[in-house]
Amino acid sequence: MFNQKSKSESTGDVSAPGTGAATIIAAGTVLKGDISSNGDIRIDGSLQGNIQCQAKVVIGSNGSVEGDISGQQADIMGKVSGTIKVKELLQLKGGSFVNGNLYAGKLQIEPSANFNGQCHMTTATNGQVNEVIADKKSKKASEPVVE
Repeated sequence: MFNQKSKSESTGDVSAPGTGAATIIAAGTVLKGDISSNGDIRIDGSLQGNIQCQAKVVIGSNGSVEGDISGQQADIMGKVSGTIKVKELLQLKGGSFVNGNLYAGKLQIEPSANFNGQCHMTTATNGQVNEVIADKKSKKASEPVVE
């Protein structure tokens, strides 16, 4: 009646995981549950759950996440309430709001970003965690403490 091809015969544009295709949660979409992906993830809507990603996580300026984020890299432009763990570069862009602890190899925070929590930096050479507690109101960071 509709299409006589079976699912096994159809050739869709769906990419296999890890091929560079990105998963996008569009603006106006509310998702409740955890997301796990081998490719990039972009959230422009709202997620109430955790993100486990093997690539890059992007939270758009209208995006919000209530849960933990784990990935290789992350760019945060929207709102996050939860722990963010990134192996490489974590960027908190201008206008972002983050309420939770950060774990990252490298961290970049733009002046108009809002961050409330503790920052734990991991060095790639020795695997130790250096704790830096940033006081956003005074805009100063204490000296790193090697644990």
